Amino acid sequence: MKAEVPQDRPARAYDVVLFGATGFVGALTAEYLAAHAPAGCRWALAGRDLAKLERLRERLVAVDPACAALPLLRVDAQDAAAVRELAMSTRVLATTVGPYVWYGAELVAACTEAGTDYVDLTGEPEFVDRMYVEHDARARESGARLVHACGFDSIPADLGAYFTVRQLPEGVPLTVDGFMRSNAFFSGGTLASALTALGRGPQTLAAAHARRLHEPRLVGRRARGPLGAPRFSRETGTWALPLPSLDPRIVARSAAALERYGPDFRYRHYASVRHLPVALGGAAAVGATAALAQVPPARRWLMDRWEPGRGPDAERRARSWFTVRFVGRGGGRRVFTEVSGGDPGYGETAKMLAESALCLAHDALPETAGQVTTAVAMGDALIHRLQKAGITFRVADAR
Repeated sequence: MKAEVPQDRPARAYDVVLFGATGFVGALTAEYLAAHAPAGCRWALAGRDLAKLERLRERLVAVDPACAALPLLRVDAQDAAAVRELAMSTRVLATTVGPYVWYGAELVAACTEAGTDYVDLTGEPEFVDRMYVEHDARARESGARLVHACGFDSIPADLGAYFTVRQLPEGVPLTVDGFMRSNAFFSGGTLASALTALGRGPQTLAAAHARRLHEPRLVGRRARGPLGAPRFSRETGTWALPLPSLDPRIVARSAAALERYGPDFRYRHYASVRHLPVALGGAAAVGATAALAQVPPARRWLMDRWEPGRGPDAERRARSWFTVRFVGRGGGRRVFTEVSGGDPGYGETAKMLAESALCLAHDALPETAGQVTTAVAMGDALIHRLQKAGITFRVADAR
């Protein structure tokens, strides 16, 4: 039985609108909402192709017959007036449309002005930093919570580090290392976003510099997410390769905002590989891809190999899994924790995005506004939701 929705809600037509619902991950997110949105939740699908939205709605009827009446909203992400109207109609706007640096800015701007909560799946540092510079101050005034990276980037790292910190002493310097393993494939949309980010090195550096000029400095505390160096991890018995992803920055921003992370906090994020030849091959492949992404024709060729909107079938996704193991230290204590689940690039990412949107729409949460992380905006409430949805957060050992 679906849960009931609390009745003390601001007057908007919808609680949640899913934008970009006809893409591969968007459709999975829509299916998850059809199965798990609580009774009384007012949600809708939005996108630029009404025919595709109608076909998706027909599929959702098999999940929940009530979806026959699901509202469909035709909106182009680059139509500023239409996007403003969309933002004004809902309490939470969730978007799967990337690369976000191309298609996300109008949505963030509209949500900021409307005081509408916003969630996305971006792993693009340039986009996140640009949105902070352009919209954080105004969002704090309007009450909008702008929560980026609500999928595999970066919920397992962010909430996993948060969960690990909660097992350590308070008021002391803390370190956490995360080691990620997975056997999954990722979507064409994810590839497009990654290649776009890799090919925009100067713009990414400029956005990071602008953010540093705008972001208040911590006083009396430190919160860091350095890249780290390749090494053999005795704690996990694997080779640890530093991952130059958005995750460490998100974790460090959570640590900067929450004093529970202690006076001096450091997080490092790694890919965890059992065999040295595989580790060396993976590092070489990442380097070659990054080099090719600098050349526009090569970048377009790579994107064409796996177009956005495509992904593996249900059988392949069912065999996929991820595990992030965390080693936390501080105050003379060491803890080993783990976040794990199924297919990270598709099923679990859709679940994470949907539960983030539902959490913002329906749960009692801390008072926050502006650009905030999942740990800061939702913390324990979102962990509880994800645990109920089948994602594991556990303490493996403590000494």
